[in-house]
Amino acid sequence: MGYLTLEIPREVEESARQIAKATASPLESVLLERLKAAFALPLLPPDEEAELAALAHLSDDALWTIAREQLPEVLVKTMEAVMEKMFRGVASAEEVHQQSEHVERAERLMVRKSEAAAILTRRGYQVTPQDLKPLG
Repeated sequence: MGYLTLEIPREVEESARQIAKATASPLESVLLERLKAAFALPLLPPDEEAELAALAHLSDDALWTIAREQLPEVLVKTMEAVMEKMFRGVASAEEVHQQSEHVERAERLMVRKSEAAAILTRRGYQVTPQDLKPLG
């Protein structure tokens, strides 16, 4: 574990001291736990974890394909239309349910794209937003 000197605002220090006193914990432990919680990544379902782990075994070309993947345009338009209906309060329960599924699909895609880009970066590629646009 590395060491870092960090200046923190007085109000943060005071809050941390109050928590440390109330829990009979060292101030450093309180601050470290709060930092860990702030930067912790959410846990993914096992199938998503396995899918992301498998990306490490793909070729660079396959990773670039994943990094450039986009939601189908028809799905994007459907999602936009339902969002508009939701905003106006006229979306049906079925539309809201489907929208939730579409959002989950989009989130999974973003996680895959991000992991593919991270692997490519670790392999020595410089990945820019322009690189992540679909080819053609």
